[in-house]
Amino acid sequence: MEDILEVGGRRFRSRLMVGTGKYSSYDVMVKALEESGAEVVTVAIRRVNLDRTKESLLDYIDPKRYTILPNTAGCYTAEEAIRTARLAREALDTDLIKLEVIGDEKTLMPDNGALLEAAKVLVKEGFTVLPYTNDDPVVAKKLEDIGCAAVMPLAAPIGSGLGIRNPYNIRIILETVKVPVIVDAGVGTASDAAIAMELGCDGVLMNTGIAGAKDPVKMARAMRLAVEAGRLAYLAGRIPKKLYASASSPVEGIIE
Repeated sequence: MEDILEVGGRRFRSRLMVGTGKYSSYDVMVKALEESGAEVVTVAIRRVNLDRTKESLLDYIDPKRYTILPNTAGCYTAEEAIRTARLAREALDTDLIKLEVIGDEKTLMPDNGALLEAAKVLVKEGFTVLPYTNDDPVVAKKLEDIGCAAVMPLAAPIGSGLGIRNPYNIRIILETVKVPVIVDAGVGTASDAAIAMELGCDGVLMNTGIAGAKDPVKMARAMRLAVEAGRLAYLAGRIPKKLYASASSPVEGIIE
């Protein structure tokens, strides 16, 4: 059976979502998107030309091929995030929004109080909200209860490339909520993505890990394969960890 990711009533074959910032050129970005196999592409609304009077990032993203997920990156208050989400819906004709409310300029860690406040308003206004949050199971549950379509806990701070710093919290979140859990931020290389999927996460969203690589196009393909491999490994069910060896070819039943 086909393994489908469903988020807010939308169905996707790929469990890798990718960002569009930090690329050296639009041409590199386009090739990386293709190699990633992603179907969802996130765009920072406050950093693109929406009126299209000049060259825009949006000119290089085929809306027939990709689902555009606008995000509220760069917003530091609930009011800013709500206003940006409304602008995205008007400009792009979509109810999807990746909700970010940053609490600290240096670490770019989320402001969970403001995040919850903004999420309540946007859900009531009919948005399909995918909130970027820290790896706090309590906050994740509150976001689900508000009506968010998924929760997106960070693996590590945005752009850090540190990988999953607290897999135990991610596991608790997976046990706590029923909506999709999509790891967002901190993925640095393919093994990080595979680990997230092996934990049971429903997807991974990344930008810097691909765009900041020496060869973004090759890294995009690596991330695609890692997400697929991690998902297959999770579905297959790994062997239990043991302290001592267990022979692959036992001697029981051999006649001497």
